[in-house]
Amino acid sequence: MAIFTTQRDHVMQSYDPPQHPFIDVLYTDSDLLVLNKQSGLLSVPGKLEEHNDCLEARACATYDDPLLVHRLDMETSGVFIMARNRNAQRSLGQQFEKRKTHKTYVARVVGEMPSLEGTVDLPLICDWPNRPKQMVDHENGKNAITHWRVLDLEQKNNTAISRVELTPETGRSHQLRVHMLALGHVIVGDHLYGDAITTGMANRLQLHAHKLTIHHPTKQEPVTFEAPLPF
Repeated sequence: MAIFTTQRDHVMQSYDPPQHPFIDVLYTDSDLLVLNKQSGLLSVPGKLEEHNDCLEARACATYDDPLLVHRLDMETSGVFIMARNRNAQRSLGQQFEKRKTHKTYVARVVGEMPSLEGTVDLPLICDWPNRPKQMVDHENGKNAITHWRVLDLEQKNNTAISRVELTPETGRSHQLRVHMLALGHVIVGDHLYGDAITTGMANRLQLHAHKLTIHHPTKQEPVTFEAPLPF
């Protein structure tokens, strides 16, 4: 049965998480559990009992020691890393906090980008009356930086669709979605920031955490994990 909510239980929308596969493991060792999160699945439980099904709960049902390190939006898919002991959790948490990780996303956005690459440097803050939406706020927003690069350009029903690689320096909520919107290019399938036309172009948000590079807590060397592109 579909439950109507969002990850933060503010805006009413269908929550009917995918059940197959129950969990998609990309890599595991004594320190790390790396998963491929599906679009439509919460990272962590919501406020209501009906929202307990999430990637964290599924990981804990499969392994006896997963520890949370970061989150992805419910609609976003891709690489999701968890720790398997407290030392690893501390190491990974510091890497995310100090921006020592390297994250690469791939998205399909509506329209042709103005050039082949660029950078968006716009501070973001919660759009409180319309939460969980975020918005650009030059006076009160927290700094947010996203680098982008065009990978491909296609035409769909006489509409240009750009496939872009997004590399965020910061990790603000909805950063990639709002930064693309600020350029005038909403992400395909984005029900929150798009309209009926752009939302109807796909059955999910076309945003995927494609690669994540971290410094291994024990091996003390860089390691990169990659989740196959689903679109």
